[in-house]
Amino acid sequence: MARPEKIRLGDLLVQQRLISQEQLLEALAKQKQSGRKLGRVLVDNGFVTEDEISTAIARQLDIPFVDLRQAHVRPDTVRLLPETMSRRFRAVALENRENAVLVAMADPTDLFAFDEITHQINRPVELAVANEGALAQFIDRVYRRTEEISELARNLTEELGEDVIDFGALAAGSAEEAPVVRLLQTLFEDAIQVRASDIHIEPMERALRIRFRVDGVLNVATEADKKIGPALIQRLKLMADLDIAEKRLPQDGRFVIRLKKRSVDVRLSTVPIQFGESAVMRLLTHGEQANVTDLGMPDAMRARFVKLIERPHGLVLVTGPTGSGKTTTLYAALNGLNSPERKILTVEDPVEYRLAGINQVQVNDKIDLSFSRALRAFLRQDPDVILLGEMRDAETAQIALRAALTGHLVLSTLHTNDAPSAAARLLDMGAPPFLLATSLAGIVAQRLVRRLCPVCAKPAPLVANEREWLADELAAGSLDEESLKRGRGCGHCNHTGYQGRQGIYELLEMDNELTSLLNRGDTTAFRATAQRRLSGHTLRDEAVRLVREGITSVGEAMRVTHQVDE
Repeated sequence: MARPEKIRLGDLLVQQRLISQEQLLEALAKQKQSGRKLGRVLVDNGFVTEDEISTAIARQLDIPFVDLRQAHVRPDTVRLLPETMSRRFRAVALENRENAVLVAMADPTDLFAFDEITHQINRPVELAVANEGALAQFIDRVYRRTEEISELARNLTEELGEDVIDFGALAAGSAEEAPVVRLLQTLFEDAIQVRASDIHIEPMERALRIRFRVDGVLNVATEADKKIGPALIQRLKLMADLDIAEKRLPQDGRFVIRLKKRSVDVRLSTVPIQFGESAVMRLLTHGEQANVTDLGMPDAMRARFVKLIERPHGLVLVTGPTGSGKTTTLYAALNGLNSPERKILTVEDPVEYRLAGINQVQVNDKIDLSFSRALRAFLRQDPDVILLGEMRDAETAQIALRAALTGHLVLSTLHTNDAPSAAARLLDMGAPPFLLATSLAGIVAQRLVRRLCPVCAKPAPLVANEREWLADELAAGSLDEESLKRGRGCGHCNHTGYQGRQGIYELLEMDNELTSLLNRGDTTAFRATAQRRLSGHTLRDEAVRLVREGITSVGEAMRVTHQVDE
């Protein structure tokens, strides 16, 4: 293929009547201010879509447009371009044809990139255009490191041999040379690439199993020779400054790594099990924190929630099981409240996100820095807003309630199945009814449901238990069974049928009747009244809404709301 000609994107889009001359001038002005690429400015301002830009370029250059969201390629073909070059030039090798290699590019008019790619492949190159956003996701998907992880694990097995592992020499070796460190780095890179929240390293009877938790579900990343397990745990303990000689007791630690210009907090937990030490790592990436508008609450509920957290005082609880997104919701609230006029203090175990302008305290049991001790100190720090990571005991709960009563907004979490259960839980913990009734402002209960993969989700018939679960909606005609979808599994979603997660919420605001029932300690009447207030807007109702809108599947909605239904 001949070298492509450079074209002016703005003029091309105007010529093909995809944008007006006025929109182009506006976008050029914004581009000058921000320094971003013109195409990104046009897309972000809603003047044109990425697919429209790609199609326009394809039409102008008389080359094909490729939808990478549905593309399937051979790994050896993709690797004709190294990952660094693929990301740098926003290009992927798609087909190794008889006379040329088909390469998709976000900008096929980038002459320097074309020359470098041709030189690297050392064969004639035929070009196609790809949507830039889809191309970035495609690169993340096809440059998975599963094979590399397995290969490094095999190499480490050979390196260690049959003798006792020399931990000292392994730790003293450079990070670039030690096989165990290369394996760990590749594990972290692959986990971040597939958006894993946790890495599990588990010694089994005959193998070492490594699993990633993605979108709340565990998937096996690889299985390796079990004898490399102690070396991996040893290195992780060194990184977290734990006692490497102690293998009989659980240990907890943390460290920070930097991958591809991203800082990642790693919380490490080790536990001795039957066949060795198991390690679980929670991955917390540093990045732009969510705002309330990003949570996925329905508009009316979001407006009520914002009004609730803008109160000058009172207790706002977020409830749900572990991994339901409670901390994300609280930090989204803090993001909206964070201003120079407010003093915000948090006490957490651990500090999961770091926010500029907010004073954050990490609980440390070794020096008796507990939730209750930090809370008492906070009240002498003239705060406006206090975030308590979790209501763990009666003492902490009472201090938080008194803080909410004396002119502070207190945000905290609790482990309950739904919003009405939260008040009863606090009373069971020993909170005085009058104090809880006068302090509690509102309760948010939430879950996270997996979103259907946009590529492979197709209509699918209900199975028996799904039809039974939706019996009321089907009888009322509020659901069209033929439109309900299920993910089939494809390369885009790592064959899970899902990609990403969406929050579902129920919001209970206190009113005079609920306050009166709580003040009397009548939890049965409180729960019944609260459920009437939530009618039509429970967690189950929100899950069914996402099913109706094609965002999630019936099976996923049932899985996530199972405890609530019980």
